[in-house]
Amino acid sequence: MIRTWLNPPRPAFPEPVTDRRERRGIVVELVIVFAITLGLSALRSLLSLVDSLLREERLADQAVALNVSQATNQVLDFIRQLLSATQLFTWGALGLYLLWRGGIQLRQVGLARGRFGRDLAGGAGLAALIGVPGLGFYLIARAVGANLTVVPTALDHWWQFLTLPLSAFGNAWAEEVLVVGYLITRLRQLGLGENASLLVSSVLRGSYHLYQGFGGFVGNVVMGLVFGRVWQRTNRLWPLVLAHFLIDFVAFVGYAALRGRVSWLP
Repeated sequence: MIRTWLNPPRPAFPEPVTDRRERRGIVVELVIVFAITLGLSALRSLLSLVDSLLREERLADQAVALNVSQATNQVLDFIRQLLSATQLFTWGALGLYLLWRGGIQLRQVGLARGRFGRDLAGGAGLAALIGVPGLGFYLIARAVGANLTVVPTALDHWWQFLTLPLSAFGNAWAEEVLVVGYLITRLRQLGLGENASLLVSSVLRGSYHLYQGFGGFVGNVVMGLVFGRVWQRTNRLWPLVLAHFLIDFVAFVGYAALRGRVSWLP
């Protein structure tokens, strides 16, 4: 069973593209999509890590906030938070639209309806599998100076309990759709094997978390390996989206609710 899990059979869908012009088109599409979405975020994240390493303070003595104020006026800040979440939704929608234009239906990448209960249960299980050990790994990485102090939210307005869940779902939707469903499908069309595609997807996931430090990179690579393999084995994307949402929801909303009430929270 372990060997089967480590080396899944080549899926029948989609078939590798053999036409050289179509293959070039897929490569160009991948470059464009990730140049305006998570690939660009990865480059910015790398520069952020380099900047942190050049400072005199060790990484653990520096902090990075995931949800920050975007305007001095509360109304404008609220609107900009909504726009940021909307951007994440459109990133995922872009990947799905391009697959659809290429003749690939949403159900074929694991977004079929009608199994919400099973998908939610699977998502909750994945969230527990990744979230609990992930928190422990973060604390260890921070203790040894390999990670910045991550502050889930620096917002302090009543409406944060509206925007933080949207941010959590936006992150989950954009990342799982683009980095798993879209990217691995396109890599399959280019003839890349399942393990190689999984590795590319996981390293990309880790790279746009480099701003958190080396621990953030490694932890998210591991998360990518687990999530990506689950998708390859089950062809269900909703459990990944729901698991990611639950992890971020607990981190964002939980932190906002407990900040100032629990002494060990930064």
